[in-house]
This record gives sequence, structure tokens and C-alpha cells, in this order.
Amino acid sequence: MDKPSTHRLRADEPGTANARRKQPVVRTPAKALSGPTGLAALAGVAAAAVVLSVAELIGAFFTARATPLIALGSTFIDFTPSWMKDFAIATFGTNDKLALFVGMAVSILVLACVLGVVAYHRWALGVAGVLLMGAVIVASVVTRAGVRPVDAIPALIGTVAGLIALRILVTRLWRMQQWPDRAADIAAKEPERPATSRRAFFAATGVTAAASAIAATGGRLLSSARSNVAKARESLQLPAPAEPAAAVPAGVQSRAAGVTPWLTPNTDFYRIDTALSVPEINAQDWELRIHGLVDREIRLSFQDLLDAKLIESHVTLTCVSNPVGGNLAGNAKWLGMPIRDALAMAGPKEGADMVLSTSIDGFSASTPLEVLQDDRDAMLAIGMNGTALPLEHGYPVRMVVPGLYGFVSATKWVVDLEVTRFADNKAYWTQRGWSERGPIKTMARVEVPKSFAKVPAGRVAIGGTAWAQTRGITKVEVQIDNGPWIEATLAGEASLISWRQWSLDWEATPGPHYIKARATDGLGEVQTDKRADPVPDGASGWQSLMVTAE
Repeated sequence: MDKPSTHRLRADEPGTANARRKQPVVRTPAKALSGPTGLAALAGVAAAAVVLSVAELIGAFFTARATPLIALGSTFIDFTPSWMKDFAIATFGTNDKLALFVGMAVSILVLACVLGVVAYHRWALGVAGVLLMGAVIVASVVTRAGVRPVDAIPALIGTVAGLIALRILVTRLWRMQQWPDRAADIAAKEPERPATSRRAFFAATGVTAAASAIAATGGRLLSSARSNVAKARESLQLPAPAEPAAAVPAGVQSRAAGVTPWLTPNTDFYRIDTALSVPEINAQDWELRIHGLVDREIRLSFQDLLDAKLIESHVTLTCVSNPVGGNLAGNAKWLGMPIRDALAMAGPKEGADMVLSTSIDGFSASTPLEVLQDDRDAMLAIGMNGTALPLEHGYPVRMVVPGLYGFVSATKWVVDLEVTRFADNKAYWTQRGWSERGPIKTMARVEVPKSFAKVPAGRVAIGGTAWAQTRGITKVEVQIDNGPWIEATLAGEASLISWRQWSLDWEATPGPHYIKARATDGLGEVQTDKRADPVPDGASGWQSLMVTAE
């Protein structure tokens, strides 16, 4: 029988720990990601998921704007410079909020990875980073309009939960370094080798991720279950208007196939606002305060509006961020109380020249007082195209003011009207470099054919929409390849405050062609060809597009 060897290995001989440490280690990208740094980054992501999901779950019992993502996103919007806002709208259109959430998700992911790695190497610094982020979230929450200090509780609990999750996962990583998961470790006695393998770490991370997903889903379901605003809106019966909208004449739709419907369906109406989370306001609790430079302060309830002499009118709204040829415009039938009647109850004082309207989410708009007192049918709208306002379009009450861009007039979820002076107050976008007054510019839009379209040679229908709210459209002209201006056929006109469509039959010859359009308003003013960006008071210029006939 062979005797066991009594030879002892030197510290630097093959097979010893020191020898193994001396051997160079070559890490592939995959191994680097699964190494301590990559796993620490994963722990940071899991902890961030805990912060957001726990806050979402707890936030179901608080104001919707108290959830971290909504609060952070809203704060980001508040500090967004005008050029970035224009870029987002020009690039993403009505999907600008989705783009913001995607950008936020990427930023949070990167920051979470960094905090995870920092916490693994320097726990105290990691804790400081997490607490700093928690403080930023809390500050974003408590500074939102209509949010109480108690609404910071979800963010605080979420931060604490995330810190605990990060500690648990990082501790497992520390232990993995003490008991490496390799074949030589198998010989260790079970009591001396706790379950700290990579598999156990991934299991813990998976459980954390699953719990986060469940918590986030539960929070959304609870929020939906606790909210009855949508159901209340669906059951709301709108009263008949004292002044119904004028009958729409025949032939208001362009003869060119493919032109947008004259009446924009609610689901297709553009939405541009600063609200990341659509405010849900119970109509029974809604109240409008009218104060400032008035003889008497008044408060109107939703029932007061239902009992008022309501007017109904077809009004085209346009966003100031709409580029030349853009689609940020829509036409709808609105029902509401004339703002002039509401202001008359309060009695504006001499010297007042502006009304600062404020939304429940803190957005504000500065509207010239005289515009709200004339006969243009500015209203506190409660209905849109025969139904109660959709939630995303301002339910239960919003402002509709013909002739002005939305940033100075179309306040959604309005709860406050302050009669004041332009010299004394500035609105949300005015503080960010936009103009105080925003009269809508005359604009013609070519909708068919589309830019860069290929059309058959021969007769081609050109068509589109033009608007100059409160002035009306009296002429639209089309130019082909720098040739003479050709007058298009105007569709019927419903009113001076709604858009007007047009069409033109064109004999297209083979090859590329350039199409331009311009409109003339009811005052005889021809749409300017001078190009201007949306900032500070709306875009201008002639739309030009290229098509190819073949």
C-alpha cells in the first residue's frame, strides 16, 4: 500500500493560493460583466427598482404626482430650456412624454449602476449617494403644485427600502470574495462556507426584481381601483347649451382624398402640456377661484357651470410649438361657460390687463383681459365633441380661447384665475423666454400629397387645411416649381374661429416637383414667407415639399 506523501508545497509552488494569485488573469467582456464590478452594478439596478416600485405601491394612497418618476420628470420639464422643448416636440411630436420617460429610465439605469459599484467598494459613499438621490426625489415631490408635505412619504419609504435591498445584495458580494465560488472551494467544510455563490446572488437579485415588479403592478392597480374619476366622467350628462353651435354648412371637408377630417375626433386631437401624470379631479370637488384686481373674489363649483348659460362653438386650437406644415392643430366642438360671464361676476378693476390662469399641476398662462371679455366665445369648457372633456384634455374644466396659441390661453385642469397686469406677473412659458401674448399666425398646410411622395403623372389632387382664427381664411394659393401662384378651391367656411380646408387639381408631368402653399386671411393679409422658429411667438413661413411624378 502506498504511503501518503508527507511533502509540503511551498507557498510559491503550483497549486498554492499564492501561485494562483501570481498567475495573470485575462478577463473577457463577458467575464468582466459577471465579475464583482458588473455584479455590483446589477445590485444597484435592483435596488433602484425597489426604490421606484415601493414608492409606486405606497404612492397609491397619496397624490399621483408624489411618485418619484412623475415628480422627477415634472421637475425636469420645469427646468427644460426652450430649445430642448422645441427639439423634443419637433422630433417626437405628441410622443415627447414617452421620450422623456425613456431618457429618464436610461439615466436612472446608469446612475444606479454607478451607485451599486460605489457602494460595493466604499459603502459609506454609496449610502451617501443613495441618500442624496432620495433627497432630490423628496424635493421634487414637495415642490409640485397641489402636493402636501405628507406626500413625500412614498419617496422616503422607497429610499429606505432601496437602501436595505442594496445592503443585502452588496453583502452577498463581499462574502463571495471571502469564499470564492470555484472548484478548490468545494473541499471547504459546509459550516465554514455559507451560501454565497454567484448562483445565490443571482437568485437574490431575481427575487428582488420580481418583488419590485409585483409592487409596481400592485401600485398601479390600487391607484386605478381607488380612482373613480374616469367612471364619473363617463356617467356625466352634459346640459344642452343656451346658445348651440351654428350649423356646419355642407362642403367643409376638402375634396382632396386624405386631408384630415374637418372635425378632429377626441382620440386624434393633439396633446401638448407639461403634465406627465394626467390629473384626476373629482368634478364634485373642483372649484375655480377668481381673484386679484377684482371688486369681489368669487368661487365657482362645477355645478355652477352646469347651471350657467352655456355656449357651444367650433373652435380650432393650435400649439405654439407647431412647425410650418405641422400637425399640432385640431378642430372640435366645445361646450362651456363664457369666461366673460365669470369675470363679470368678479368685476375686474380698472388697470387690469391680464388674467393669469393656473392649472392644478402648476402650469400657468397669461391671457389678455380684453380677449376674455369680447365676443370671440372664450369659455370654461366642460364638453368636447358632444362628450365630457377627456381626462387628458382637461377634465373637468379647461380654457378654450379662439385666436391665441395654447401656451397663453388653453389652460387644462384650470382651478385659478387671477386678474392682474402683465407688468406684475409672468406665466409659465413667459418666464422661459416666450412672448406674453400669442396671437395665432396665418398658416396654410399641405396634407396631400405627402412630402417625398411618388405620384402618378397626370391629374393629382393637392389639398390641405389653413387657419387664421378670428380672422378667417379668404384665399389659399399653390405654387408649383416656382411658377405662378394658382388659387385653390376653398371648402365651406363654418366660422372665423375654425380652420378652413382647400383643394387643387394639378396636371403633374413626369419628374420631381416642388409644391408651396400660402393663405390670405380675412383682413387681406397674405401669409408671410419669412421663416421663423416657434420661439418666442410661433413659427411662420411657407411650407414647401417635394414630390415625384412617374
